[in-house]
Amino acid sequence: MEQGTVLPPAKAAPSAASGTDRRIDVLDVLRGIAIIGTLGTNIWLFTHPMGPPSIFSAAPDTGSALELLLRYLTNGKFLALLTLLFGVGLELQYRSALRKGKRWPGWYLWRTALLFVEGALHFVLVFEFDVLVGYAFIALIVAYLVGRGERSVRRWMAGMGAVHLALVVLITFALLTANASGGGALGHPDVYAAGGYLDQVELRLSRFLLFRFETFLVIPMGVVLFLLGSRLLQAGAFEDGERGTRLRNRLMLVGLGVGAPLNLVTAFAGPAWFMVDRYLLPPLVAVGLLGLVTTLVHRATGVPGLFRRGMTAVGRTALSGYVFQNLAASALCYGWGLGLAARLDWARPWWPVLAWAGIVTTLTILSSLWLRRFSRGPLELVWHRAYLAPQRSDRS
Repeated sequence: MEQGTVLPPAKAAPSAASGTDRRIDVLDVLRGIAIIGTLGTNIWLFTHPMGPPSIFSAAPDTGSALELLLRYLTNGKFLALLTLLFGVGLELQYRSALRKGKRWPGWYLWRTALLFVEGALHFVLVFEFDVLVGYAFIALIVAYLVGRGERSVRRWMAGMGAVHLALVVLITFALLTANASGGGALGHPDVYAAGGYLDQVELRLSRFLLFRFETFLVIPMGVVLFLLGSRLLQAGAFEDGERGTRLRNRLMLVGLGVGAPLNLVTAFAGPAWFMVDRYLLPPLVAVGLLGLVTTLVHRATGVPGLFRRGMTAVGRTALSGYVFQNLAASALCYGWGLGLAARLDWARPWWPVLAWAGIVTTLTILSSLWLRRFSRGPLELVWHRAYLAPQRSDRS
């Protein structure tokens, strides 16, 4: 027996499979860009000799103005884009359940549990700042909000948005008045430059609350972006028509015309503006990127080019790609691997860019080759079987 309330027959609900193949292709391209964009943010942590804990330095070594500019291009923007796309995916899952007359959230709660387990394993074994656990908590909240009335959804978005804004303002005020001066990264810097793999696992577990603080901090923002992604799908943002074009033009105006210039200012404003620079303005830029990429895909004619085919492949294997790129960066940078973070620290900011490009190229090639034989990525196949397993036993 599935959980939740029984949905009425889907007489007026749009289908999860409705719309053109191009719209689905747009979502894959956006997802692929979001995945490689998150690596564009994280690569600066992997390539730092102190590893990810370097982010906790009171005066982080951000290097030259050129490095600040390079960090600006990705910081927070693609994480926000990925969060929006999770909201789109949740809306599609809801439509599918509605169309088939299934209970909601029903088995979607099992999907959320699997996301949590995957994220927890990824945090312990691979990367300190995994986002999947946070997405699991957010999805659990939004699953009970999607499909509610317009007024209810707006109230939740306004309320969570107000909480997020208050957190950003309070923490920014604290940072501006703290007058912190310098300091090293929390933790043990030699763990990443020269320590073993198990040493890093132990550090993640011993500093669990510190590394997981961001997960809970961004839940209000995540709820807003999930619901916004759902509403953008409903409003036709991915449609290749006049309605979609008008909406995307507005998104680009707000995100790229207003959000991006303001975000450039905060990128050079100093560490005290970290919260605004990462969690307040980047979501605005993300909606602009969503509008821009979707518009470019719809305008493209003929056979898709190499870049679009590559991003589509990465988008279709997004979970596998997310884990792979973090594993690859770890093997390149940490002491238990090639140890390049310590060896090539003199070559910043160019060596992190080259590392990112090399990992992205490898990921794109492997994703494309894998999809020639399989319909899903390797982790997606495991996920799919785990998702279906209890449903089969429930039917028997």
